[in-house]
This record gives sequence, structure tokens and C-alpha cells, in this order.
Amino acid sequence: MRRRRRATAIRAGIAVLTAAAIASGCTRGEEAPPPLKAPPARALDGYAAKLRADHAALVAAAQRWGLKETPLRPPAPPAKKPTITTRVGFEVDEHEEQGLPPVFTTVPTDQKVVFLTIDDGAEKDPEFLRMMTDLRIPYTAFLSDYLIKENYRYFQQMQARGVVLNNHTLNHPYLPGLSYSEQKREICGMQDVIEERYGARPLLFRPPFGNYNSDTLHAAKDCGIKYVPLWNEEVFVDHWDYREWDRDIHPGDIVLSHFRGTDDWAGRMPDMIRVFLDKVTAKGYAVGRLEDYL
Repeated sequence: MRRRRRATAIRAGIAVLTAAAIASGCTRGEEAPPPLKAPPARALDGYAAKLRADHAALVAAAQRWGLKETPLRPPAPPAKKPTITTRVGFEVDEHEEQGLPPVFTTVPTDQKVVFLTIDDGAEKDPEFLRMMTDLRIPYTAFLSDYLIKENYRYFQQMQARGVVLNNHTLNHPYLPGLSYSEQKREICGMQDVIEERYGARPLLFRPPFGNYNSDTLHAAKDCGIKYVPLWNEEVFVDHWDYREWDRDIHPGDIVLSHFRGTDDWAGRMPDMIRVFLDKVTAKGYAVGRLEDYL
């Protein structure tokens, strides 16, 4: 009887030791991992202080540039990019069958985020660059060579601030009025300019005036273009224009503006940015980087 009790006790002891070894990762001679430690309180305090300082700097910048509210920070870019398809009614013949670049006005997302895109390149306002840098607002540029060639360096400064420079043709023509070869010259020629001046061939192309036909999209594809984003709203220094019947902004909308100044508007580009940011912020939207969703 004593031998049976002793054997039972030994087996119970072995079971306890084995369970402990398994829990500690030591069943096969492995060393136990060190216990998890909480980060030092000073590290957490430092991170919190950095966040507070970052927010305070943004609040100060918003006040300095005359905004009604501090712009909202965009959400993290999606790990899985949304599938971009051509908007219904914007297709050309055999659009999908030919593998032509999708034409779209909105990015599929449930996040309250919109995307600012700016076209042409006529106005080269250094105050605009400072404002966008101070406020940390992302945007995408679509450039035409005949407007930027007098000052390529301005757009180099823009690129150095993280802005992607994309294709808006060499000379901003009405593309459907041109032959395929003429359209290809306009699009591929601008690809060459951007690659030579800024180091990369764009993947995004916006046709001037938003006008295109089947030849446009075939030429764009042949020039290496992957996406043709249009827009759902346009913002000026004193008003907005809307594509949709509800005259409002929506999650994922692409917003158009232009590099313009007092020659064309009753104001300057920073005035347009105030009109843009005051509206999207009041409606609870942040401004995202279009390329992060493609």
C-alpha cells in the first residue's frame, strides 16, 4: 500500500514538473524565455510627450494659417488595398476586356477620408509649399510640361516634401480631338519629362478637362499608366463644385483643384486650401494620400 502511494506521489510530481517545463518552453532542454517586462515608464512618458508636442505644433500651425479648426490626422493606410474599378458610365468599349486603366472618381473605403489632387502647374507659390508642410496635408500633383518647364525646381521642392508628381500631358490638349499617335505623344512625352526631371515614371494620369476616349486609355496603358483618377468635387478659393446630386463629400472622394493664383482667382492657393480644409474638417474628414490606397 505504501509503495502504491509512493508511486502515485512520484507520478503526480512528474506531471507537475512536466507541466511547468512545457509552460516555460523547457521540455527539450530549451532555456526558459525571459519574463515579459513592461516598457520603462520614462519611455511611455517620452512617447506621450512627443504626441502632445506634435499635436500642439499642428494646432499652432492651423491658427497661424487661419483655419477654423485643426485638421484631422488621416487613418493608417489600408494594409490590403481596395480594388479600383471604372465608375459605371465612365467605361469605353471593351474597357475591362482590354485591360485598360480604371477611370474613377472615388476610392472604395468606409473611412472618412478624402484625397486632394492639384492640376496643371501654372502657379508656383512658395507660401503654398510652406502651408502644406506646416499642416502636413498630403496631396497629389498632375502636371503639364508647358506650365512647369519655366521652373522645374519648384516641383522638385514639392517632391522632396513627399508629393507624388503625375502625368497631365505635355500641352494640356483636348485629347479626344487627337489621333491615337498624337495622344500617345502627349502622354508618353510627359512620362519622359517627369522621369528625366524627377526620377520616376508616373503610374497615374489625368486627362485634361477630364475628357478621354478609347484611344486615350490605350495610349495611357501603352505609356505605363495604371490608374486614371478623375474627381468627385472641385474646390476654388470661394466655392465648391460637385459631381453628385447631393452636393456633398463622401468617404474616398477625390477632390480637384488647380495651381492657380490671382490671375485666375479672387485669391491665392493658401486661400483655396483654407476653403478646402475648413469644409472637410467640419464634416469630420481627414485628408489622405491617394497613392497609399492604390
